Amino acid sequence: MRKLLTIITPTFNRAEYLPRLHESLKAQSHGDFEWLIVDDGSTDGTPAICARFIAESAISIRYIRKENGGKHTAVNVGVEAADSTLIFIVDSDDYVTDVAVSRIASVWREFAAPDRSGISFLRGTSVNVPLGKTFPKDFEISSYLEMRFNRAVSGDKAEVYRTDILKQFRFPEFEGERFLAEDAVWARIGLRYTMVHVNEIIYVSNYLEAGLTRSGKSLMVRCPNGAIESVKWFLSDQVRLKVRSPMAWRYVAYGFFAGKSLPDLIASSKAPFFVAIQTPLGIALYAYWKHKFRKELARTKI
Repeated sequence: MRKLLTIITPTFNRAEYLPRLHESLKAQSHGDFEWLIVDDGSTDGTPAICARFIAESAISIRYIRKENGGKHTAVNVGVEAADSTLIFIVDSDDYVTDVAVSRIASVWREFAAPDRSGISFLRGTSVNVPLGKTFPKDFEISSYLEMRFNRAVSGDKAEVYRTDILKQFRFPEFEGERFLAEDAVWARIGLRYTMVHVNEIIYVSNYLEAGLTRSGKSLMVRCPNGAIESVKWFLSDQVRLKVRSPMAWRYVAYGFFAGKSLPDLIASSKAPFFVAIQTPLGIALYAYWKHKFRKELARTKI
């Protein structure tokens, strides 16, 4: 029988943190889910500890191992393998609340619709302290672009997406680039679909010093083709000018880091005229980042 939810965990050398996530999933009050662990080429004890989880048989678990390619490539593998109504991506160093699956099931029963891509819950630094801003109105129906950028609701959230939609909107992969921000897909989906936004923490984050979130802009300039994908959707006129302008600057700057010519960048953008008039500030941003991240740019691998 098809399950309601697949919880996808892309992981790389996080064996010491996986047991906490495993315990939080075993504690779920609703059991209609599968945990799909995608091991992105770990060199620590991840395979052995996942084998132990599976042998325990406390919850439904699948383990897939792949060559290292970055979190976004692991998510693509997980999405391809998923066979459920919804997908919830939970990082290996984080965990979920005991009622996470139950709340997802309950909200989706009430708010599922053809034009709805999924649900956005809150993340927290604890079960009681939200990360970033809360949504202006509980259970509001809005797009990802409108809520997170036009209305500036900051902080990582706990997004749950329809599986069929994620199978259509894969993360683009570029040779030699092991990082891609989720906006490359979330923003694109947000141009076509709405979400229901719920002011409830179901996901607790642990931002490790070596984690992707803390690496900031240096990862973006070192993975410029992916960075272009992450900002180009914000050039749409669905996005307010206050957001579109700095995104155009970033689009130009990342394009230069990727070795693209200015005419090609302008012609291939979603808003050629708008990008053209923003180009001087984009060039200035490129020069600033090139100096600021000169040490990071000298590295050959991520």
